Amino acid sequence: MPSEVVRVQYRKYDGRQHRDYPALRLADDEHGLWLGVNAGTHSVYHGRPSVEAIPFVLLVPRNAWWTAMFNPQPRSSEVYCDITSPARWEGDDEVHLFDLDLDVVRRRATGRIELRDEDEFAEHRVAFGYPDELVTQAYAAANWLRRALGDGTEPFASAYHTWLARVDGRDQAGIQPAG
Repeated sequence: MPSEVVRVQYRKYDGRQHRDYPALRLADDEHGLWLGVNAGTHSVYHGRPSVEAIPFVLLVPRNAWWTAMFNPQPRSSEVYCDITSPARWEGDDEVHLFDLDLDVVRRRATGRIELRDEDEFAEHRVAFGYPDELVTQAYAAANWLRRALGDGTEPFASAYHTWLARVDGRDQAGIQPAG
């Protein structure tokens, strides 16, 4: 039986800790593993201790070069996708990813889709020695996400609403605090 809590660990390509937090396993479906993070969850953000102020849902797809964070209001980003290495699992309760700098974001108020942090990607490509295949995969994932976030492709159209309702309190079942 899989653990109810999954430790999510993002590192930069040079091995530095980037994000680290516990998340509650919500579901596993054709899109990947859905994880919920409550407000008040102790985490690491940009390598520093933090506490999540707003709940969110994370989707970890299978064999893809991205993860997607789905946010409730008042966050201005409705969907925030990190370009990452494909997920590497240790057992069923710990997932490891390399954050590859590029992000694709859909803004809540306007629906605008943005590709972010290309300058950081270019800088780290040289500093960390990103292999050519990694660069190709990262840009392919970013380009696919830019289209998918705008054209009604699931899970970005509505599939996430059920899980987001559970973490932001609209679903009476809710989720238990993830430490």
